[in-house]
Amino acid sequence: MSDWRGVSEFVAVVEAESFTGAAKRLGLSVAQVSRQVSELEDRLGAKLFYRTTRKVTVTEVAAVYYQHCRSVLDGLADAERAISDLQSSPRGKIKLTAPITYGEESVMPLVNDFLKLYPQLEIDCQLSNHTVDILAESYDLAIRVGNLRDSSLIAKKLSSRRRYVCASPEYLDRYGMPHTLAELDGHNCLTGASEYWRFHEKNKLRTVRVTGNIHCNSGYALVDAALKGLGIIQLPDYYVVSYLERGDLLTLLDTYQEPEEGIWALYPQNRHLSPKLKLLLKYLADHLPDSLRNAGVVAAR
Repeated sequence: MSDWRGVSEFVAVVEAESFTGAAKRLGLSVAQVSRQVSELEDRLGAKLFYRTTRKVTVTEVAAVYYQHCRSVLDGLADAERAISDLQSSPRGKIKLTAPITYGEESVMPLVNDFLKLYPQLEIDCQLSNHTVDILAESYDLAIRVGNLRDSSLIAKKLSSRRRYVCASPEYLDRYGMPHTLAELDGHNCLTGASEYWRFHEKNKLRTVRVTGNIHCNSGYALVDAALKGLGIIQLPDYYVVSYLERGDLLTLLDTYQEPEEGIWALYPQNRHLSPKLKLLLKYLADHLPDSLRNAGVVAAR
């Protein structure tokens, strides 16, 4: 079949699971999408969707047809990117996602610097602590922190981070310093998303349940509380590095500190890694701060 009208609309409806969602994605009216799909069904001589007022379901024929169409459209997109890459200066859009705090503190300032070098690029960045489906949502790149789940994505390590248990000198003067994990039970431990802190003991990962009178999903709020002598915190280095270097916070239980975690760039295997994306990955790898293993961190004694 040489007539490809309606194929993009068909694929968009399958992926959005609705004609309305497909229309929004393509920037068309719902009527236009419906008309193109209907004409495609007529040309194929096959029904592609079961439609009700509440739901759109693909037929068995459509499920098979979608796989072929998706492959063809991906190939066309790769071909267009390859042509674009022949340009002397990187251009076009890069769509990426990153965790909120790490994205605000570390990723986006570097992306903004990168844009100053290549002003013909366009960046679409969504910061979220939810794990997005980068294939389904057409992301070029995802920045993830920590241990990765098994996936079909390619992972490139950009940097690393460490978690630090720390408290202010004021708190330690008043309540003393814990020397073992068991002693945390007698301290006010300020927690975020989890009541379990992670440590490394006898070459094994260990989690310890801690309690305290502040539970907040903001790392900055927990840092502020620790600086005011309210308790002990465990947070990644990018929250506390400046305070540790100045001695406003002191590290605790360093012998139990878990190994550093990777900071990763993930991207689809089946997508052409364009020069603009290679440039961005190299820029991030060259400029993202590494863990604080060599920084002037002050430990409590």
